[in-house]
This record gives sequence, structure tokens and C-alpha cells, in this order.
Amino acid sequence: MIIVLSPAKSLDYTTPPHVARHTLPAFVDHSADLIDTLRGLSPASIGSLMSISDPLAELNFKRYQDWDPKFSPANAKQAVLAFNGDVYEGFDAPSLADADLDYAQGHLRILSGLYGVLRPLDLMKPYRLEMGTRLGNARGRDLYAFWGERITHALNDLLAERKAAAKALVNLASEEYFRSVRPKQLDAPVITPVFEDFKSGRYKIISFYAKRARGLMARYAVLNRIQKPEKLKAFDSEGYAFEPDVSSEQTWVFRRRLA
Repeated sequence: MIIVLSPAKSLDYTTPPHVARHTLPAFVDHSADLIDTLRGLSPASIGSLMSISDPLAELNFKRYQDWDPKFSPANAKQAVLAFNGDVYEGFDAPSLADADLDYAQGHLRILSGLYGVLRPLDLMKPYRLEMGTRLGNARGRDLYAFWGERITHALNDLLAERKAAAKALVNLASEEYFRSVRPKQLDAPVITPVFEDFKSGRYKIISFYAKRARGLMARYAVLNRIQKPEKLKAFDSEGYAFEPDVSSEQTWVFRRRLA
């Protein structure tokens, strides 16, 4: 079993990492091609393309100009410690022990517009490039065209290391990011957990809570060394519980009532 997550817009390059171990991204050469394209954009063009403020556009313009393919702890940080959004608050990587991070390294992948696929301990330089960005490039009109089947092949390579009984991909990524994967070409079934909260008289997906729950489930899988997806049905962090009556073989619904 492997798990995929989305990245986060928020980054933390201020807090020192609590582990020194690191690996390098697999697709740095492809990232460099994207950076070359991004370097041709002005701050105003970046702001328009990404619908971000002028200060953020200026910041990312500088990031693209400064980016180079040489990664070290002096200029980069492990991805799972650098991302700092709702998902990663739920995952809480800074509190994980070395053995936990080792397990995550083998079972967790982060989908990325710039880096394609990241292992938790892959060094990453700060960036802003969402997967849905319509950045024209030599391979097509957007990042889905740029990455093509590469992300799917990378996930299949990882799945090939699993025993047949434990082969599954648990999709804890957003729709935007999972569109970079081609499920029909995966060598394993895809299971997508859905997290709903009871509010205003009905159960529904509330974005903030759902994102945090994705991180919580990934953490649950790591701490419990889960190999087979069926064991994820016991997930009960922060009051969630599996609801078989509203779930299907591919979509597993977890619900809770807010206090």
C-alpha cells in the first residue's frame, strides 16, 4: 500500500529540521525545464497566471531566478518538513521519530507541480506552482501535459515493490493533484477516503477539516505501520469513524459530528 498527498501552498523554511537525513528528488532535470519556462515570465505575468498578489508574484519571480539543480541542507529542506498547510498540520511530521519517517519514506508520496513526485525526505527548494496552473511548455499547454505518464510510472515502480495482497494506492490528494495520475494505468486499485462533518443538519465535506483529516490518516498509517488498506477502516483520529453504509469499494467515507 502506498499513499499520495497533495503539497501545500504554505511553506516553513524557518524552523530547523529535526532530522539530518535527506534524499534527492527523482525528477530534478524535469523541474529544471519548468524553471527555465518560468524564468521567462515577468512578476506581473506570474501574478496573472497564478492569481496571486504582487508581493507573492515578486517572491516567486525571485525564487525562479535563484533556483538551481544543486540541492543541499544549506539551500533546501525535506519536503514533508517544508510543507506547512492543513494536511501537514494533521500529519505533524516534526513530531515523528526517525523510524516513523523511514516508514513514510517507503509508503508516502507527495505530488508536486514542480517536482512531480516527492518522497517525504527529498530536499526541496521553496516554490509556488500548483498542478492546475495552465503553464504552456514544450510538452503541452499545462502541467498535466508536461508530466504526462511520468508520475504514474513512478508510482507503479513503487507499487512493484509491494506484495500482491498489499497492493493498493490510497488517494489522499486533492482532485487537482490526483488528475496528474492515470488510474487506469496503475498496477493497483485506487481507494479514495472522503471525510465528512455534520453541520447544519447534514453531513458534508468541509475543506479545512477534510484537508486536516487527510494528514491525520496518513499519520495514522505511518504510526500503525499499515500495509493493507482494510486496516485504515479503523481510523478514528479526532472523532472520525468509517461508515460502510455510505461507502463503496473505491470510496471510503469517514464521518464525525462536530461538537
